Amino acid sequence: MSEPVMLFKKPSYPVNKSLLEYLKRFDRISEVSIFYEDLLRFSGSVSVYDKSDQDTLWVRVYYNEYEREEIDLNLKKIYSLLHSDGNLGIIKFLNVDSIDYCTFGNSKPFRIKIRNILNDNYTHFYVKKADASRIYGLELEHILSPDKINFLVYEDTLIEEHILGIAGDFFIKNLLNKCTETEKAQIAKEFVKFNERCMIRLLGDMRSYNYVIVPIHDFDQVVYRIRAIDFDQQCYEGNFKVYRPQFFKENYPMVKLVKDKLQDSSIQQYKDEERAVLAKRILSAENRIKKLLKIMGQDFLAPDAHVQRLKMELYEYTNDLNFKKSKSMGNIMIAAFDFIIRNYKNINLLKLKV
Repeated sequence: MSEPVMLFKKPSYPVNKSLLEYLKRFDRISEVSIFYEDLLRFSGSVSVYDKSDQDTLWVRVYYNEYEREEIDLNLKKIYSLLHSDGNLGIIKFLNVDSIDYCTFGNSKPFRIKIRNILNDNYTHFYVKKADASRIYGLELEHILSPDKINFLVYEDTLIEEHILGIAGDFFIKNLLNKCTETEKAQIAKEFVKFNERCMIRLLGDMRSYNYVIVPIHDFDQVVYRIRAIDFDQQCYEGNFKVYRPQFFKENYPMVKLVKDKLQDSSIQQYKDEERAVLAKRILSAENRIKKLLKIMGQDFLAPDAHVQRLKMELYEYTNDLNFKKSKSMGNIMIAAFDFIIRNYKNINLLKLKV
């Protein structure tokens, strides 16, 4: 099958008042006044190279001394808000080791490295321009995925925690062939579930460099998980294939792994398992989901042509009239979640009758 084509660069959509009120309700608003534009006022930069001496396309930026002191203080405060209760007492133990700027991609983020001077442990977070699509994607990831995620918004600036893991493209190229056959089968299972999760919640463009592989060491095995790290393409494209990672050429080795390791019955089983888990998560956070989807339903997240195409492709895929009636990307999300929940409840009803 042909690879999905993304014809246009997605614009950044503003965060409306209703979404800001929602974020405030769920403690997503930063109390620290730092703007993305503040970090753009760097006075110089040098290229950042990886361990193989390859240019990463990130640059390490520098600031005038009188600006750097205030920037460092605010970044330490943000770290405290992200990772603790905002306690300023820890600031004296923190150091801003580096501020890197990404020269490619849509969001052009700043990557901040914060180190604890007492034990040399360090972590990263990102500062980006706030984009409504990305915020909806992050919030849905927090509610519906197996993993929670921290982020904060300050007016038109987004602060996003670093997601640990091995870049998917690096893992596929350098580590996948070194996995045991059992591990490969487990990775194939996880990719099926990841593919289903992205499709249902309309998270697009999950090429191999937009997700990470997370190895988890159990007492007698290594279990692998797949986590999205880029939420820019939440509910934007009209092409349904964009929301299905299996159709991207960068993921072909994973798709081949699924074909080689899993029977069709197993693939369907794992899809059903993921749909059931998603339905349970939607129901367990029903009030929060309803609040978010109501705001999404009234927000402008994509051109009307994208909405019209996507809702018809989903109608053809599911035969569910709710998709056909949708008037916005948020309405399509409501229809998708309703479809999953109805199927989950119907399956459980059939089990009770049996």
